[in-house]
Amino acid sequence: MNIIKKEQIFQTAKRVWRPFILQISISILIFSLIFFVILFFRNKQLIETEHIVRARSYYEHIIVTRSWVSNYGGVYIEKTESVKSNPYLHDPDIKSTNGKTYTLRNPSLVTIELSEYAKINNFFSYHMTSLNPVNPQNKPDEFEKKALDIFERGQKEIWIKEKKGNQIYFRYMAPIFRENSCLNCHVEQKQINKTDSNIRGGISVKFDISDIENTLKLHSQLIIFLGFLSTSIFLGIVYCFVIKLMKAFSESQRQIQEMAITDELTKLYNRRYFYSKLNEEFEKAQRYKRDISCIMIDIDFFKKVNDQYGHDTGDNVLRAVSNCIKSTCRSIDIVARYGGEEIIILLPETDKFKAALVAEKIRKLIENKEIAYDKEDKTVKVTISLGVADFVSDDIVKHLDPNQFIKNADSALYHAKNSGRNRVEIFST
Repeated sequence: MNIIKKEQIFQTAKRVWRPFILQISISILIFSLIFFVILFFRNKQLIETEHIVRARSYYEHIIVTRSWVSNYGGVYIEKTESVKSNPYLHDPDIKSTNGKTYTLRNPSLVTIELSEYAKINNFFSYHMTSLNPVNPQNKPDEFEKKALDIFERGQKEIWIKEKKGNQIYFRYMAPIFRENSCLNCHVEQKQINKTDSNIRGGISVKFDISDIENTLKLHSQLIIFLGFLSTSIFLGIVYCFVIKLMKAFSESQRQIQEMAITDELTKLYNRRYFYSKLNEEFEKAQRYKRDISCIMIDIDFFKKVNDQYGHDTGDNVLRAVSNCIKSTCRSIDIVARYGGEEIIILLPETDKFKAALVAEKIRKLIENKEIAYDKEDKTVKVTISLGVADFVSDDIVKHLDPNQFIKNADSALYHAKNSGRNRVEIFST
């Protein structure tokens, strides 16, 4: 009896499901890529925002300090050997009544000295500059020139990352606006007219972000690794789930196919499947000039079994007879329930004499078998009648068709039943 192989169905299912697996894998990869790219850039954006907030804080502290100094017209500090007078101010020194000399520190110089102090202590550094500075120390570099030009066009701030050797710096710059308290000093220095632009220059802030950038790089590598790992694990889980689903689907499909071709009571092939295989094997026999035989079987006096013992016993008898026949046949033989208590066997590459030997073997097996039919181990015995027919491609009957082939076997079965039953008859013309 031919068996529907699970592996064949599974391989067929794999071909059907392959596009689905490919599509879902691509979807997962795209989703994962988008998610981790967004995570990467979001992380990068948060770090950059933190740099900007930090730089703005430094800038605002400087502006507040300048404003305080400017509002008081500058501050005086005691002049010592380490404290020099501002050469860009007119008459910056004064003497007190106790004989000490004090020198004026205007907002610009306070800003410069605070910058030097911050740099020495590795806090951060900043630089006050303008396009036309009086003090050469305030000369702008390329970044500051670009920033000052942008400020004249209305932009409020600018920042960049600058790499020098192994160090990475964050540079931020925002404009300095002219205050009324500064006008007198600057007009006196002939730096500005009162009708000039309101922007006096700018303050650039610079601090080291090497550690943060290295950490960000490490986090980026970690994100890539975790992205690859999580995507691989997720794909593996999905693949395992799909494989299980495919196997379950294949098994369900196999069961459905078996149900479609199998008789529910006897578990033999049904008549429809038998005829589909009959046509296939008949064509092979004709094409390759091979013998093919058929055995038609009928349980003798089966109606009496049903009437005497009941239909449940009749079903047990039919199942037991079917199992005996199936166990006797080869794997290439087609055993089917033809209808009622009739069973038919198709034997490829077998002539009628070999088929008759098989039929006789089955007959004796059934004759000697005791079939249990209730829980008290009561048994019943039955016999069968068998008709055998064959087709040989070089036979004088050139136009024998499958239906006639079956009719011949049925005719031989009819002759066996009329000749006393429990016997094998071979069709002869």
